Amino acid sequence: MNSDSQIRLRAMEPEDLDLLYQIENDRSLWDVGTNNVPYSRYVLHHYMASNTGDIYSDKQVRLVIENGVGQTVGLADLTNFDAKNCRAEVGIAILSTQRNRGYGGMALSRMAEYASQVLHLHQLYAVIDTGNQESLQLFSHAGYQTAATLDDWLYDGKKFHKAMLMQIFL
Repeated sequence: MNSDSQIRLRAMEPEDLDLLYQIENDRSLWDVGTNNVPYSRYVLHHYMASNTGDIYSDKQVRLVIENGVGQTVGLADLTNFDAKNCRAEVGIAILSTQRNRGYGGMALSRMAEYASQVLHLHQLYAVIDTGNQESLQLFSHAGYQTAATLDDWLYDGKKFHKAMLMQIFL
């Protein structure tokens, strides 16, 4: 592995506003998440300023993914944090220019370590459109198993899509 194939996860900084703006407003990612409207820099700045960084307060944590040479390559999220049931939903967004370099798989691995060792979670899960073969393969290679098929779960504005609920026990 070369030096830029290793990653680290870090807290978001004010300097990451452009990265957040780029990812949140990438229309190609809207169908794989719950976002379906563009966000202004003002709204994202407010989000960053008001976020405490405490998953127990915010019910989510968003981390920046950097490669081994310090280049920002994407974002990793834990959302829908459920402390009582020791689980959270995981999401990964890799910049289109940085895909197919192994960063997504490494980020999933680091998120699982963080969730297990720091947050003491029992499981992580993801809801993935069945048409998104790249994400299904990524999560499968990371050890996630299909727990359920969800009919008409995701709506793209024109039609409903089937999704897979994938989970991993930590």
